[in-house]
Amino acid sequence: MASHRLVSHDKIAETLLLALNVRAVEARHSNPLLRDERAIQLVDQIDYDFSRFKLNSLDQVAAILRVREFDRLTQQFLSHWPKSTIVHIGCGLDTRFERVDNGLVEWYDLDLPEVISFRQELIPITERTHPVGCSVFDPAWLEVVRSQPKQPCLFLAEGVFPYFTQDQVRKLFLQLADKFPGCELVCDGMSPFMVRLHNLELLASSVGARLHWALKNGREPEAWGNGIHLISEWYYFDRPEPRLGAFMMMRYLPFFAKGVGIYHYQLG
Repeated sequence: MASHRLVSHDKIAETLLLALNVRAVEARHSNPLLRDERAIQLVDQIDYDFSRFKLNSLDQVAAILRVREFDRLTQQFLSHWPKSTIVHIGCGLDTRFERVDNGLVEWYDLDLPEVISFRQELIPITERTHPVGCSVFDPAWLEVVRSQPKQPCLFLAEGVFPYFTQDQVRKLFLQLADKFPGCELVCDGMSPFMVRLHNLELLASSVGARLHWALKNGREPEAWGNGIHLISEWYYFDRPEPRLGAFMMMRYLPFFAKGVGIYHYQLG
């Protein structure tokens, strides 16, 4: 029976419920692109009208492809650095640790204090998971992670940076490069065209958060400071995906083909 309620006036925080619902819907699919049975359990425990979130088939599949690619890049990092530190920025109610845990990684889940408090009601902490209730713009969390014995570090920011301004994103890139030289960062981003289009779509939705940061291409952040290097980039239409159906034709339209991507950087 649903018994947990998120109390937050932050519209960005509300998007964590949308992300959770996407994974739960996919888990119920007859042939899911991502298996996350815990998402169904969490939805059943939360007092919220999830019917507010009505995604079309393209948005549903795209959202899951993004989650799956973040999982893949995380697993790839862990295959190179089994004993490492991973920080999930804006973790919400994601259960990525459960999906990729290799038995050695030290994992930090970072989000707003009220989100972390809500998360702890639903998702148990383990000896290698460390919840941090803090704004990403509060440097205190950087020192918390730095207290971990020095080892390779990966930062994940899924569905987070587009809500910030470019100055905020650039400052965070430079902070990570300074505090964790040689670390890696995986984030998603949108072109200016896609940010404008997305915000127009949101005008008709019940989710109030708007997007701000846009990047023309994945190499743009390399100009922000020495040592910022794009390792790889991924786009939704790079590889065939039957569930995308006719939408795969978008790969021939430049504004859409490279409009939304996932970018993997080395910093410092």
